[in-house]
Amino acid sequence: MANRKKILLVDDDDTLRETLRGQFEQEFVVEEAANGAEALAVCRDPHPDIIILDIGLPDMDGREVCGALRNADVNCPIIMLTGADTETDTVRGLDAGANDYVTKPFKFSILLARIRAQFRQHERSEDAVFSIGPYRFHPAAKMLTHPENGRIRLTEKEAAMLKYLLKRVSGVTGRQTLLNEVWGYNSGVTTHTLETHVYRLRQKIERDPSNAEILITEPGGYRLVP
Repeated sequence: MANRKKILLVDDDDTLRETLRGQFEQEFVVEEAANGAEALAVCRDPHPDIIILDIGLPDMDGREVCGALRNADVNCPIIMLTGADTETDTVRGLDAGANDYVTKPFKFSILLARIRAQFRQHERSEDAVFSIGPYRFHPAAKMLTHPENGRIRLTEKEAAMLKYLLKRVSGVTGRQTLLNEVWGYNSGVTTHTLETHVYRLRQKIERDPSNAEILITEPGGYRLVP
């Protein structure tokens, strides 16, 4: 099964959360929070992949929550929900760090389209973070983080290999394809170079490098397991 993205729903309307959960669960892992304090606690570690945040929470303004999340280095997309539809409210939400603004009532299809658009945009940004096995992969920082083992520094080529393999997470990438994508069409680079880098990367990320569970060797190439 593909590694599903995690959505955090923050809204004090139990009925709305239940309705959205039922629709989102077909595609995403869903977490919920009924107020700002719960949202801040849920986001400590690991961070969700996207946050749907109501502006009218019982304990604090949603824009205050958004600002606190940004100050805590939560860089995932945040879409704010509001019953108001004024330019001032929109500007205040975006100034607090929100990526988008959806006015209630809304069609689920519209919200889902906004979510997918934010994922596409975020994955092209320097703030993008991806899940690989038990790790969070930060391509811009060339780093993996683990809830127990802390940070693992990657070389430029190791990060580039993971980033490309993530695009083919459900399939096998041929050795020559990976060489061309990471090293370019350099006639002086051989598959031995690639295999050496794969060996070193496995030493960093696998529990048992001789029995890989994340970066798998397949006939003709490699496969990254979510």
